[in-house]
Amino acid sequence: MRELLLDVALLDVIDVLVVSVLVWLGLRYMRRTRAGPALLGLAMLGGVYLVARLLSLELTAALFQAFFAVLVLVMVVVFQDDLRRLFEQLGALGSRRNHEEPAQGALDVVARAVARLAAGHTGALIVIARSEPLERHLEGGIPLGGRLSEPLLLSLFDIHSPGHDGAVVLHGSIVERFAAHLPLSADHEQLGSVGTRHAAALGLAERCDAVCIVVSEERGTVSVARDGQLRQLRRPEDLFVELADLREPEPGARTPWRDPGAWREAGIAFAIALALWLVFVPGSREAEVTLPARVEVERLPKEFTLQGIEPQEVQVTLSGRRRDLLLASRSDVVARIDALLVKLGRRSFEIGADDVSHPSGVSVVKIAPARVRLLVSDGAPAPEEGAAVAEPREPAEPNGP
Repeated sequence: MRELLLDVALLDVIDVLVVSVLVWLGLRYMRRTRAGPALLGLAMLGGVYLVARLLSLELTAALFQAFFAVLVLVMVVVFQDDLRRLFEQLGALGSRRNHEEPAQGALDVVARAVARLAAGHTGALIVIARSEPLERHLEGGIPLGGRLSEPLLLSLFDIHSPGHDGAVVLHGSIVERFAAHLPLSADHEQLGSVGTRHAAALGLAERCDAVCIVVSEERGTVSVARDGQLRQLRRPEDLFVELADLREPEPGARTPWRDPGAWREAGIAFAIALALWLVFVPGSREAEVTLPARVEVERLPKEFTLQGIEPQEVQVTLSGRRRDLLLASRSDVVARIDALLVKLGRRSFEIGADDVSHPSGVSVVKIAPARVRLLVSDGAPAPEEGAAVAEPREPAEPNGP
């Protein structure tokens, strides 16, 4: 690990930071979309694939590669709306208009108008546009382009107005459209017994980051649909607090980390980006490492006894991908000597690359020293001191004729 960190350059830091930002955006998107559980499952499968690649499990890695190749087509078909929303979010990053937040005065106007509509049991549906475009989600409606005011909102939702059943779309301090129709939600668990206005508000909140305010005509209650969630406020006056984070901050007070979970997501994103960098960037580079290898003797004839090896270890230099070298340990590298020729008098043996066992994916480039000496003795026991030694017998003379 230390050798990998020594190779870090400025471009590597930028590379990790860019991937961290992309992963962070993906985590926030997963938290806000209904596709989050499915994407989390895919992320877990991707983690298994990375582990398989790291451990050189070729069959498992090949199986996952084939699975992901088919899965890409399935994902495009199943999550086409979510993918389109993601691309719209990326496109909206460069648009100042889409980032315009409502001013404090405009939100106060909305809150006061909603309170009066709720007191009079007048149904209303107000959409506050934010960073994501709404055009593809809206149907019908009449363009207005008027400056927001409390009398204007009350007149648009007057029961005698022909467009009072539709939605009023606000962008900043401008009423862009009224009498617009929104997509309906199919989340019956959240909707329960509420009416069409609530279904329309939740349907739009599931598809973009707009904030939808609903006034119930029957009960006179106020509900807010946001980030795919529909909540009913206890009092209409609570809308002032609900819209607090939409208010345009004072100069110098803007901060990108207003969400308490942003720091945690940023840390997770950085850890994921760093792990990917370690696996695919320095882990795929070619490198060399020198490890000590013990010397083992094989096929020593039975009549000889091994008394020692000089030296008992040799230094083996391996070459390969960094991630393969990181997994290589000292116990995986062994130099073996075929000692069968000892019986012919050989005591010095040369070690070649084929005589060294090592992990797969790496190769031997150098062995030092390349020659070792075996200290052996034959198996004949030496005579004990003071023991009688039998003299050789002379051959018997032949008998005479």
